[in-house]
Amino acid sequence: MSGDAMESGTCQLLFEVGPYYRDGPTASSFLETVPVRFVIDDASEHYHVPLLLSPGSYTTYRGS
Repeated sequence: MSGDAMESGTCQLLFEVGPYYRDGPTASSFLETVPVRFVIDDASEHYHVPLLLSPGSYTTYRGS
């Protein structure tokens, strides 16, 4: 999102990772969907929300 699409408030990203892992070399089905909820305080700022995945876990943070 950028420009006029950005608004202050709570946002949610849903990463559909199940097909990626089922069809990949690990053939794992542990994670299906990864929800990431975060708050936008200032819509004029840049928000970078990385998602780091492995077959059995994930982590996210506010990037720079």
